[in-house]
Amino acid sequence: MPFNHNDHYHDLLLRELPASCRRALEVGCGTGRFAQKLALRGIEVDAIDADDHVIAAAREWNSALNTPGQIRFERMDITRLSLVPNRYDYVACVASIHHVPFETVQKLRASLTANGVLVILGCYRETTLWGHAISLLAIPVNASWRAAVFFQEKWSGSCDDVGKQSPSAPVERPSMSLKEIRERSSELLPGRQIRRLLFWRYILVFHNTKAGLVSE
Repeated sequence: MPFNHNDHYHDLLLRELPASCRRALEVGCGTGRFAQKLALRGIEVDAIDADDHVIAAAREWNSALNTPGQIRFERMDITRLSLVPNRYDYVACVASIHHVPFETVQKLRASLTANGVLVILGCYRETTLWGHAISLLAIPVNASWRAAVFFQEKWSGSCDDVGKQSPSAPVERPSMSLKEIRERSSELLPGRQIRRLLFWRYILVFHNTKAGLVSE
């Protein structure tokens, strides 16, 4: 059934866009859905992914898209890529940071402009009883959302396109617990805000300013 947990949180990520955002980087862009939403706001987007098939699909499916901002899709490994300092007003990682060493956030931070924002929609390894309880709670909610989206697609007549949404991308189990992510991110991204989300995700927001409070 067509319900994507990452897409579900796009609006939450977009709330963190700086008002004067002109240039953005998306790491692990997949087939480009989030990059599209940025480009529709007139933002120039560098969208990168390490998977050949995913980038090929992104280029094909977005080739006819007419947006105020341009999207440049490139097959690149963020761990091997040199980023220009002070280049991006907004950097987004959507379910991709657990594919690379967490220290990669230092490189992303360095690429931010003076008031730039880094947002991470991340996955984590569950280790606590409370966390497992939240995960169990999410199961029936997840099923309800899946059913709602399925019937909405069916009634709108777009069900035939469901199987064409995305090529298979590499899957990696997260190795870090949420506690470890909190601890490491507080060292590498002082002043970041981080919180657990319902559908087995967390959101981390870092504003590239000296001010900022840590929200646990």
